Amino acid sequence: MRAPAESWPRAATAWWMVALLFLAGICSVIDRAILNMVVDPVRHDLGIGDGAIGLLQGLAFGLFYAFMGMPMGLAADRVSRRNLLTGGIALWSLATIGSGLAAGFGQLFAARLLVGLGEAALGPCAISLISDLFAPDKRGRPISIYMMGQSLAQGLGIAFTGIVLSAAAKGAFVHWPVLAGLAPWRTVFVISGSLGLIVVLGMMTTREPVRRGLSPLAAHPGLGESAAWFWRNRAVLAPLYLGFGVCFIAAYGGAAWQPTMLMRGFGVSPQFVGAWLGPLSMLFSATGPLVGGWLLDRSMKAGKPMLRFRLLSFMPLLALPSTLAVLAGDARTAAFVVATGNAIYAVCGTLMFATLQAIVPARMRGTSIALTLVLNTLLGAASGPLLVASVNGAVLHDPAKVGWAIALVAGPAVIVAAGLFNMGRIAMARAAKQGDETAALLGVV
Repeated sequence: MRAPAESWPRAATAWWMVALLFLAGICSVIDRAILNMVVDPVRHDLGIGDGAIGLLQGLAFGLFYAFMGMPMGLAADRVSRRNLLTGGIALWSLATIGSGLAAGFGQLFAARLLVGLGEAALGPCAISLISDLFAPDKRGRPISIYMMGQSLAQGLGIAFTGIVLSAAAKGAFVHWPVLAGLAPWRTVFVISGSLGLIVVLGMMTTREPVRRGLSPLAAHPGLGESAAWFWRNRAVLAPLYLGFGVCFIAAYGGAAWQPTMLMRGFGVSPQFVGAWLGPLSMLFSATGPLVGGWLLDRSMKAGKPMLRFRLLSFMPLLALPSTLAVLAGDARTAAFVVATGNAIYAVCGTLMFATLQAIVPARMRGTSIALTLVLNTLLGAASGPLLVASVNGAVLHDPAKVGWAIALVAGPAVIVAAGLFNMGRIAMARAAKQGDETAALLGVV
């Protein structure tokens, strides 16, 4: 039934859920990224080559994660999101533990598949839950805090993995159950997965919030109904989704190659990259979501819901300096400029997720977020790094010029993304004049 306006959950209840979603986001990124930090030990222990490692990093997780994104989004619109997410966290955490106990490539590949399956539940459930825990003019900050966890997790994952590997090599876990006798890289997987199970226990203390804006007849839309709604409103939604995907071609393409650009183009060591780019990236990654949430809440309280579209229309352009870091005069300046992009992309993500929750029916919120994750994975994570490598190899023919390859791929991408977001803004203004569905949901009719 429709929840009355005054029945929002208590602040303590809502923020406890946000805290758990924040921790779940951190665990998810660390669990998927551990393999990138222990490539050589895994290759040695399992007797596999770089090609097999590439399959474990890409196909085993990324494509399955993208493939399951939409089914998980549809499920989040139909069943208890709290239960679905709790199950997802338990699945990917157990699969991470299984990764550390895998006896061969096949078992590790299967474990990575299950990590992708479990993590596909996080985004659709998390954003939808927040939308039903906080009033529209108070959603910016909780969404930004949830996203900040994932932004910080890459740097935290590097530190966590390094600490556990060092401790394991010194025999710190020789008397621990299960961990005794495990290789250090296996210990990292087992401990990381175990931390996720603690979040599962926390989720079991929460309750599923009432879905806002639903009538009994609209609570469980069919796939055809959802598809028809998105198609009717494609003038607004298509440029937003495409703009988001193209924007993250630049984000993922840059992130994959910017450390290499610093080392090859400026002649610095990996230690320099860790000491400078790591902390700077964490700083800007934490700042971006908070700024995005603050802008959203301010615009809503000022009665300007359309302002978010204007922000989206120019925000990607602010990432242009980070795409041109190759032009910096020294390595420290380049590292600083590269790190600023993390804040800009985080603001874009916060604005995009909050906008979708405002212009999509409540019964389709999970599906709307799942679609962004599918496009983000296929366009951004899969295509971005590959495009940079292809341009460097086929056009520039010089490994030392990878910074220019980043500029040639990421620079145009952020310009195109801004143009697509602006098309969405124009379409939304037209929808407001015509009284279309998305404009009615945003409250600008």
